[in-house]
Amino acid sequence: MNKSKLIENLAQAVDLPLRKAEEVVNAVFGDMEKALIRGERVEIRGLGSFKVKKYDGYKGRNPKTGEVIDVTPKELPFFKVGKELKERVDIN
Repeated sequence: MNKSKLIENLAQAVDLPLRKAEEVVNAVFGDMEKALIRGERVEIRGLGSFKVKKYDGYKGRNPKTGEVIDVTPKELPFFKVGKELKERVDIN
């Protein structure tokens, strides 16, 4: 599912115009993004949690040339699936 399909499903589920549903989805995602930028953790019960992970820099290698390069430290968003979702998806 992509964002536009999510908007369509929301509009149908609660009988909203597409524009309103898009505003709602954008507001939710926007608030989540702002929280992550501030370094906060975002938890959605039954789904999982998002946080920003810090990665140290390291020496890497260009796979084409074999040249050693410095990879700078970075911060990236990380999602950890919640127990409930993990159990619902794992049908084994």
